[in-house]
Amino acid sequence: MPEFTIKHLTKYTYESLVKDSVNHIILYPKEDEYQQVLSHDIKISGDRKVDCFFDYYGNQVGFFTYSERHNELEIFSELRVKTSAKELPSESMFNEFDWKTLDELSGQVPYIDYLKWEPFDDIAELKIKIDEILAEHPTPLKAATAFCTFVYEKFQYIQGVTTVQTQIEEIWQLKAGVCQDFAHILCQMLRMAGIPAKYVSGYICPNRNGVRGEGATHAWVEAYIPGYGWLGFDPTNNTIANETYVRLALGRSFNDCSPVRGVYKGPSSHRLTVKVIVSYKDGSGETLEHQIDQAVQKPVEAILAGNSYRRNLEAQQQIQQQQ
Repeated sequence: MPEFTIKHLTKYTYESLVKDSVNHIILYPKEDEYQQVLSHDIKISGDRKVDCFFDYYGNQVGFFTYSERHNELEIFSELRVKTSAKELPSESMFNEFDWKTLDELSGQVPYIDYLKWEPFDDIAELKIKIDEILAEHPTPLKAATAFCTFVYEKFQYIQGVTTVQTQIEEIWQLKAGVCQDFAHILCQMLRMAGIPAKYVSGYICPNRNGVRGEGATHAWVEAYIPGYGWLGFDPTNNTIANETYVRLALGRSFNDCSPVRGVYKGPSSHRLTVKVIVSYKDGSGETLEHQIDQAVQKPVEAILAGNSYRRNLEAQQQIQQQQ
């Protein structure tokens, strides 16, 4: 069973003093029979108190405020976790009647939440491709695997061409993006085919193998396979997400799984630095740094005009861009 230590630093440096920073964090790893949390500590500038709750999707969410004036904010998470491999399904276990099972589940909780897909102008083009794949891969498992391969082969991994707010239509037109875009496209294809799909946020471990998506939080997908359960697919690397993946959050899309997001009062210009260090049980490890120079967190005065605080807070794009 692999054991990893993950250090995750998110740092904001503002051009001048800001105040009344209000933040949500989803940096708390899942715990189940395949993922055991050995220790976890979160430190925040100014020793901020974090209040926690569980959201609708079962994610632990932290909430904190920083009212005093400050020109820097650091959120540091140190996690030690042990994972174990989930037994993978055999293709011989499944048949075409599994589609009937999926149809019966389509109106039930929680599957109904993971079957809603996003309409857009070029949806007919995507539907043609989905139908072609379904014709060649008759079971849900084979279809999900083929959809994952399609996204991996037909979409280019290019950083900087999309943001966390880029919509499905633009991703489809660009045929490019990063892990969150690949995950959104795969979710869309699975859901349009009638297969429930969850968006997953977390880490790839180990990062020494040179996989795409390393250096910050990663995103992949879990598809529901009748007779088996939820199976992870990573379209960024065209692989099954198993014991080398650490899950932080599950949801319908990126908006449900943002590791960090928030608002503050002050100038919009700031620098965001994200650093992730993954170490192994023997103490070895690599440091990867991803720096973003974008005003991805907006001043409260700007976003509150003509709208409610809660709606605007929830609408803020995540202040740590996933790669």
